[in-house]
Amino acid sequence: MLSDYFPLLIFLAAIFVFGLIALFFPPWLAGARTTTAKALPYESGIVPRTTARRRFAVSFYLTAMLFIIFDVEAIFIYPWAVILKGLRWFGIAEMAVFVGILLIALIYVWKKGALEWGS
Repeated sequence: MLSDYFPLLIFLAAIFVFGLIALFFPPWLAGARTTTAKALPYESGIVPRTTARRRFAVSFYLTAMLFIIFDVEAIFIYPWAVILKGLRWFGIAEMAVFVGILLIALIYVWKKGALEWGS
């Protein structure tokens, strides 16, 4: 019975040993020499002119949240499409209400100006 778990024990031991090697070997191999080139942030090979710690407009976050909300709604539509045949007309009416609510939300957001990128 315990012999069935022996490969799992070997695997866990190998994971533990590899974790220790990955944790302690690289600093020993590379050393701890800090230079000004290593301290600079890497941005596609371009030397940064300003600090990376700047404030972003709220519209960036609002746009990201709206994207996530409407993207998640698309995830809800997929399972509905898979079982549409079994749902028949009730499923179509249910999805019409769902898409209608999404459309009302989109119109509301549009009227509030949340989709205006320039402001």
